Amino acid sequence: MSVTLTIFSPTYNRADTLPRLYESLRRQSSMDFCWMIIDDGSTDNTEQIVSDWKNQDNVFNIIYIKKDNGGLHTGYNCAIEYCNTELMMCIDSDDYAPDDLVEKVIGFWRKYGSNEYAGIVGLDCYCDGSIIGDKLPNQKSINLIDLLLGKYHIVNGDRANVVRTDLYKSVAPQESINGEKNYNPHIMHLKISENYDFLVMNENLKFVEYQQNGMTDSIFKQYLNSPNSFLAIRKYYLSLPNSSWKFKVKNVIHYISSSIHAKKKHIIRDCPSKLLCILLIVPGVLFSFYVKHKAK
Repeated sequence: MSVTLTIFSPTYNRADTLPRLYESLRRQSSMDFCWMIIDDGSTDNTEQIVSDWKNQDNVFNIIYIKKDNGGLHTGYNCAIEYCNTELMMCIDSDDYAPDDLVEKVIGFWRKYGSNEYAGIVGLDCYCDGSIIGDKLPNQKSINLIDLLLGKYHIVNGDRANVVRTDLYKSVAPQESINGEKNYNPHIMHLKISENYDFLVMNENLKFVEYQQNGMTDSIFKQYLNSPNSFLAIRKYYLSLPNSSWKFKVKNVIHYISSSIHAKKKHIIRDCPSKLLCILLIVPGVLFSFYVKHKAK
């Protein structure tokens, strides 16, 4: 039976939190979805618990794919490759869904969606229901690049993205840099936003619980362990037109730091904002030392 939405969950050693997500999907008021679990080389009992679930009488299909450990973006790449539904949405294995998520998302898309839009952007909430950041602007659609650049004058936080699968496939696979596992897949959403806006849905689409050993908590170690990946992200950010000076200054400092950790020789020559790079070389160097200290 064909369904409209694939909820995909890249996971690595999250056998302790994955059952909460599973139970939230079993409670859905609409079953017009499948759940794709991309196991990024887990060494715990993730495979066994998923196997047990698949043997139960579920009213939604569970697709389990195990792959070599490569990082979150490779989980996205794998899910996008195998997905054949109209829409996709990532829910991390340590997060979970509101009981009416699928019903709300598909109903909203059927009412407002079209080939003009990339998908839906909605809210992430903490487990107590409070919104992460501010609500999105009260308008029909927004552009995620404009959101990144701060053009909507709101406190931005993590957001939930529901994306047309055909557009994901148009920007995937995201490149992988040898030996680095921390390349933020959100860059694919931004590349889609170069040509499409996302419909605004100011409702909670995902409950989020940040783990002490999760990606958000270990950001400085990521800076140090995946400098080329972060360097690529900063170069992309600095290539975006009409960004503010504050945005440029922040990202040039990060660009310099990542270049140092990646042992790049031509830091100024390769920078998209060369003059600003010259002016900020000292703060960038100091920030590289700060990153190394915080990553200990």
